[in-house]
Amino acid sequence: MPSHDANQIADRAERIYDQRLRATLEKTHAGQYVAIEPESGDHFLGGTLSEAGAAARRAHPGRQSFIVRIGQKAAVHIGTANDWPRWRKNCSSL
Repeated sequence: MPSHDANQIADRAERIYDQRLRATLEKTHAGQYVAIEPESGDHFLGGTLSEAGAAARRAHPGRQSFIVRIGQKAAVHIGTANDWPRWRKNCSSL
């Protein structure tokens, strides 16, 4: 279960994404990842979750960031290869 601090970081970062980043990034970087450091408002792009997170850690060591997959409802999908057709069908309406 996420801590209260983790929830606050996520809430702040999601507001930054919605208010400042979504419109631009979804047009230019769909499918990539963005790490948002909510204290500064800085954001870091990466082709993978690890790349975006590493860029945020280099710039702000010791601070937590929140990572979003641009244009997606979730950063990662956990399941099996057998889940893919059903999952893809459900996401096609998003």
